[in-house]
Amino acid sequence: MTVSSDEPRLIERRKADHIRINLEEDVQFPRLTTGLERYRFMHRALPELDLAEIDTTLTFMGKRLSAPLLISSMTGGTSLASPLNLILAEVAQAHGIAMGLGSQRAAIVHEDLAASFKVRHVAPDILLFANVGAVQLNYGFTVEHYRRAVDMAEADALILHFNALQEAVQPEGDGNFKDLLPKVEHLCRTIGVPVIAKEVGWGFSADDARRLAEAGVAAIDVAGAGGTSWSEVEYHRAPTAFHARVARAFADWGIPTAESIALVREAVPHMPIIASGGLRNGIDIAKCIALGAQLCGLASPFLKAAAQSAEAAHDLVRELTAQLRITMFVVGARDLAALQRTPLYSA
Repeated sequence: MTVSSDEPRLIERRKADHIRINLEEDVQFPRLTTGLERYRFMHRALPELDLAEIDTTLTFMGKRLSAPLLISSMTGGTSLASPLNLILAEVAQAHGIAMGLGSQRAAIVHEDLAASFKVRHVAPDILLFANVGAVQLNYGFTVEHYRRAVDMAEADALILHFNALQEAVQPEGDGNFKDLLPKVEHLCRTIGVPVIAKEVGWGFSADDARRLAEAGVAAIDVAGAGGTSWSEVEYHRAPTAFHARVARAFADWGIPTAESIALVREAVPHMPIIASGGLRNGIDIAKCIALGAQLCGLASPFLKAAAQSAEAAHDLVRELTAQLRITMFVVGARDLAALQRTPLYSA
């Protein structure tokens, strides 16, 4: 694998651009929504429950969580990311929730960029996910490279992210996704930790979910459309008007989050599902659980909260958990198993 001497600087600049653009620009889908607004719960005026006894705990990948909440993968590989990731890891530790790291590709190749991914010293007990792009299997990465990401983060599992559209609209993107599935299968069989297949904001189809399940992934994070659009992010960092126009055309591309959850659940009924992509409150989380997800991730709200202050990030977890608990209370679901059995109605 040949590496340019300028690559660390270019990668760090790109990661810094991603943080800045997500914080400063409107990169939400212009018109396409998550689809969650099309569902409603039946309100129960007589829930026959004590709000104080609502139980949001669960076990996921062998670890006990206080709520089905994941601080989704965001950033790393730049000095700007280190304080943000440390804040988020401390928040995850304090509240007993899960956390995913941003793509570690840069730090695997350039060890001097690894510091921003090392958060175990502030979060020794959390469920923590390492993260590398699947396409790197076609660009010289071996199982050992992915294992290096897991070891670097002292992670419990590996997120393997699939970002074909983002790579396609990046001028410097890696666009060779050919014959990737056999390499994904080999990775799943040999790396020694659970592998989570994750989109980055455009959702998984039923066919892709089936193929990934057959390849041996342990869970699927649908990361559907309706939240942050990474084609919009790339639009804002496009080096020319041509590249900007190409990226802007895909502003409303993708499978909405609610639809992707349904597709994956039907295609692989026993596959653990992580719901992410445009979730913004505890009601959204409750709807995703009722649709078939076990864990729910948010990225942009946590990035913005952490950029504001640690206390803002703590407050966000408290708000999301309170909203989830109240939703469960007023639909008559004492615990998450009951919430999964609670019907949703078309709005």
